[in-house]
Amino acid sequence: MSGLEMAQERMRSAGVAERAIDVFTAFYRQLGEGATGLIREEEVSPLEDIEHASALQVSEADCRAAADVTAVIKLNGGLGTSMGLDRAKTLLPVRTGHNFLDVIAGQVMHVRAEWGVRVPVIFMNSFRTREDSLASLAKHDGLAVEGLPLDFLQNQEPKLSADDLAPVEWPADPTLEWCPPGHGDLYTALEVSGVLATLIEQGYRYATVSNADNLGAAPDPQMMGWFAATGAPYAAEVCRRTPADVKGGHLVVRNSDGRLVLRETAQTAPEDAAAASDLLRHRYFHTNNLWFDLHALNDLLRERHGVLGLPLIRNAKTVDPSDPSSTKVVQIESAMGAAVEVFDGATAIEVDRSRFLPVKTTNDLLLLRSDVYGVGDDHRVRAQIAAPPLIDLDRRFFTTIADFDARIPTPPSLVDATALTVRGDWRFGRDVAVRGDVTLEDGGTPQSVAPGARLGDG
Repeated sequence: MSGLEMAQERMRSAGVAERAIDVFTAFYRQLGEGATGLIREEEVSPLEDIEHASALQVSEADCRAAADVTAVIKLNGGLGTSMGLDRAKTLLPVRTGHNFLDVIAGQVMHVRAEWGVRVPVIFMNSFRTREDSLASLAKHDGLAVEGLPLDFLQNQEPKLSADDLAPVEWPADPTLEWCPPGHGDLYTALEVSGVLATLIEQGYRYATVSNADNLGAAPDPQMMGWFAATGAPYAAEVCRRTPADVKGGHLVVRNSDGRLVLRETAQTAPEDAAAASDLLRHRYFHTNNLWFDLHALNDLLRERHGVLGLPLIRNAKTVDPSDPSSTKVVQIESAMGAAVEVFDGATAIEVDRSRFLPVKTTNDLLLLRSDVYGVGDDHRVRAQIAAPPLIDLDRRFFTTIADFDARIPTPPSLVDATALTVRGDWRFGRDVAVRGDVTLEDGGTPQSVAPGARLGDG
């Protein structure tokens, strides 16, 4: 039995939908043929100036009409393993008594009340995030819209041995033999779950999609009105790149057909790295906020028999992410933003940085919990200063949530800071304030910032 056949059999035994197996099969065959998914610099051109969301002029009536037929979809499959979590990252508190899911629920319900629309929110969960997330959301009465589920599950696939591309065996923890197919699985999961068909049957026309750990991507009727007015089947939100964004995916224009294409870091050849990270050449990064026409997606899936043909991402890992000495594996992945190239007439819009506030590390979490950001009555998260400070916490002592919370149980005031660098094992007392550019040096032993301390200028 070939590696592909073994993988297909394992997926069927686990109850994975045939459409999802078909998508995996198409990617596996590309992998077996030596496909790398690389997008060469010589094959693309930079994305030139595009419309900025701040210039949008959409009537209130058009905004309301679009919002009433737009569904909000949040990707909530991440466990936050890089921060030492074994549950949904979105269960982490961002304000006293409120986690990510609470803020999202508040944003959606505010839009409904303010605009008189039925806009639903639907989460794409993984098997590991579903139970806890739904339990957390249960306290929000009326969040689920009648006739629609509150979530659907992303698919799963086997990790493949790097040696022979057969499904890896890991008896020590068989759950580690499986992985999600990347967030490009969104489209397949929407179809096989029946959610796509249900949304269309209920009269919805559009979807706005973002990561659940990005609280900046609040549902926005102005943006909903804009997308409906474009008539485009698909749109990507992009931001101007900064030095902090050189590793993220960015949009380019494919020379052969003029289509917009997403190029991820894993799809960049080493010899193209300098050009790809040139902020003057490639000015826009993809925020992973996107829009699509539900009917257009449904038609395309039918036309292609469920296989959109997204570019392959070959992700080299170890079977146990926490053990670099464990068996080397390949994970077949795709990016949901890559669908920009499969829709005729896809477009892009530049948005403010305020729509991109992802939490990937405890550096990000510290900023979000601090007074740098405020949460309004509309539950939107907004920066209170023009330029949030740069945070660099010592990875030896602040990488995991357990270590972070033990050392910074109460975030310091950062609203007057430009940068905070922590080297060594420091613990922060209550009511600490940071001003200007502050570096705490490693003293070799655990050290403390006293309660009420004022660090830096002034």
